[in-house]
Amino acid sequence: MSTHDFVAIGLGPFNLGLACLTEPIAELDGVFLEARPGFAWHPGMMLDSVTLQTPFIADLVTLADPTSPYSFLNYLKETGRLYPFYIRESFYQLRAEYDAYCRWAAGRLGNVRFGHRVTSVTYDETDGHYVVRAVTENGEETEHRETEHRETEHRETEHRETEHRARHLVLGTGTPPHVPEACRGLGGDLVHNSGYLDAKAALQAKESITVVGSGQSAAEIYRDLLADVDTRGYRLNWVTRSPRFFPLEYTKLTLEMTSPEYVDYFHALPEDTRYRLEAEQKCLYKGIDATLINDIFDLLYAKTVGGPIPTRLLTCTELREAAYDAGRGEYTLGLRHVEQERDYTLVTQGLVLATGYRYEPPAFLEPVRDRIRWDRHGRFDVARNYSIDVTGRGIFLQNGAAHAHSVTSPDLGMGPYRNSWIISQILGREYYPIEKAVAFQEFGAPEGVVA
Repeated sequence: MSTHDFVAIGLGPFNLGLACLTEPIAELDGVFLEARPGFAWHPGMMLDSVTLQTPFIADLVTLADPTSPYSFLNYLKETGRLYPFYIRESFYQLRAEYDAYCRWAAGRLGNVRFGHRVTSVTYDETDGHYVVRAVTENGEETEHRETEHRETEHRETEHRETEHRARHLVLGTGTPPHVPEACRGLGGDLVHNSGYLDAKAALQAKESITVVGSGQSAAEIYRDLLADVDTRGYRLNWVTRSPRFFPLEYTKLTLEMTSPEYVDYFHALPEDTRYRLEAEQKCLYKGIDATLINDIFDLLYAKTVGGPIPTRLLTCTELREAAYDAGRGEYTLGLRHVEQERDYTLVTQGLVLATGYRYEPPAFLEPVRDRIRWDRHGRFDVARNYSIDVTGRGIFLQNGAAHAHSVTSPDLGMGPYRNSWIISQILGREYYPIEKAVAFQEFGAPEGVVA
């Protein structure tokens, strides 16, 4: 059994950033456990030429430590791509390029354990340590024993459980795909957008395809399928509950809402107010890139020069019911136009649910449930320092806290900021300087008389 200062569970970009930032800190010993055999970031959505919606400076480390060897610019330099990126003159890296960068960073770290699926977390009252138990998905255990030169010893056994002890946990298990209630257990070959690329060929062999969703992923998939709608001969529908195709709001004063001051302001609001704002602010991080919206229109325009094409964009429409006929290979969707309050049905062979992701507390936390703070809505009561445990310094949460930390929770650019906080709480001092004030605007009411 190994003992560490902290155990981090899950390896998405946020915990990967934490791994990069803690790697050079000699007095911190952490281990990162990931169930998958290697790093993968939304592999089902690696569409050609699709870019991130955040600038390249919002990488794993730069906004905490611009000198880090794990920066995106250093990745470009070491892979011989720095000058081409410079000549390209774009702040936004390709999504596939970001994934490759993350895999490059993960491959340089000695504190990451792939193939370790956490099964339970318990708490040892005798010494105040959390005990994390994990098994490998393929039944093989790989133990890394780090020395000054990061020597590695490999052992392979059959389905062996590992244990790791630590005073601190960092949860980075991410947000699983969300399937609407009407489509759960429906059957057939419907696909969530997270698995789109694997299903694309089968979808395009059908007579009709319907994309359900309102955000960037829905728009990217619709654009991808629209490119072949006339040559492949399928009917293509896009159903969105939104009254229009909302662009991601990306003006600079709006971007100040991803600032330390706004986190302070938002976190101090009453719980019910925060929940109301969480619902209202989704367009700030779940909208569609304006360039993509325009590109879809331009493609529709170009394809209809020779006449109508078989596609429909159905706005203000909510999916209420769904049924699957295995014999016909068809889905019947019960839809409702929410403004006209009119019901109608749509029949489709292919169904893509671009319905996003929702955080769910991992089942492995159940043994320590009584050590976790919960709010009145049954979600984690996340403190300003990102802790969720009763001590306020034991268990920290990556992402999954839009109800407590606003739009900054899923924002890639705020990952280094949050990790700087978490490191300071575990270490007991501020290792990476934490910005306190960056915004020009004031989010709360001033005190007293304003001159």
